[in-house]
Amino acid sequence: MRVLLNGRRGKVGTALAPALEQAGHRLVEGLDGAEAMVDFTTPDAVVENVRRALAAGVPCVVGTTGADLRGVGEEARSLGLSVLAVPNFAVGAILMMRFAEEAARYLPAAAIVELHNEEKRDAPSGTARATAERLGGETPVYSVRLPGLVAHQEVLLGGPGQLLTIRHDTFSREAFAPGVLLALERLDSLPPGFTIGLEALLDA
Repeated sequence: MRVLLNGRRGKVGTALAPALEQAGHRLVEGLDGAEAMVDFTTPDAVVENVRRALAAGVPCVVGTTGADLRGVGEEARSLGLSVLAVPNFAVGAILMMRFAEEAARYLPAAAIVELHNEEKRDAPSGTARATAERLGGETPVYSVRLPGLVAHQEVLLGGPGQLLTIRHDTFSREAFAPGVLLALERLDSLPPGFTIGLEALLDA
């Protein structure tokens, strides 16, 4: 597949580009001739990047968080194109959210602590917001930004005399590559419009 990777020289893009090429994808420099656009840029750039891709007839996989992409969903639907936005492409992070949602049925008192590098612009992270929504939307989130971190999150669930901690740690951005490859492989199977999360693809 010919893929335009926006943010190719960023921290995620640097790790992702070799994985895409190793999997047989061809990285292209522009939308002309691209079969999919993958975006790991910044919250202030991603919406316009997606709009340009849709105007060129190119479906999108978005890993950039911190921007409201719901508005482009209607554009994508009207054009018969898919936009998949994924807060976290690490499969372990998806499982963490699933396990936390199940545990919250029995231990409803919860808090989320998410830790990222100091350059991450959005706080709480997209993963933390997605987790909180799965736990009912009222779960408090505590954000930490420090040098040396990549992406880490723990969900604390408390009950009388006990505490359950569900934690996921990403030590290298290479952890995102399998999820991005899965998204590209199954992008055509998604309905036109806006889809959030990798879960549907994991269950397919």
